[in-house]
Amino acid sequence: QVQLVESGGGLVQFGGSLRLSCVASASVSSFYDMGWYRQAPGKQRELVAVLTMGGSANYADYGKGRFTISRDNAKNTVYLQMNNLKVEDTAVYYCNARMWDVFKLKGYWGQGTQVTVSS
Repeated sequence: QVQLVESGGGLVQFGGSLRLSCVASASVSSFYDMGWYRQAPGKQRELVAVLTMGGSANYADYGKGRFTISRDNAKNTVYLQMNNLKVEDTAVYYCNARMWDVFKLKGYWGQGTQVTVSS
């Protein structure tokens, strides 16, 4: 069973920055991909950014130019650097990791970390 633990959330002012971290209980190189999702109150969970183990990164349109996903294999950690934060970025941010389970991808979730952006 893979465990993911997020940290780095908090309260930040409009225009500020935060870096979220997600530490995995398994080597990040064993995953097919790892990503960040977010869920605001009353809304569905949505993709923020995903990083494949081949190094390709994809971002939601609202995050392009502001968010950067990266990983540190030695620390089994994936990061999400968020700059120029907006009030609408307020949400619980979840780490997700997928790995092959026989012939299908199995996903794992962290417990989430709250990000609140004040105006």
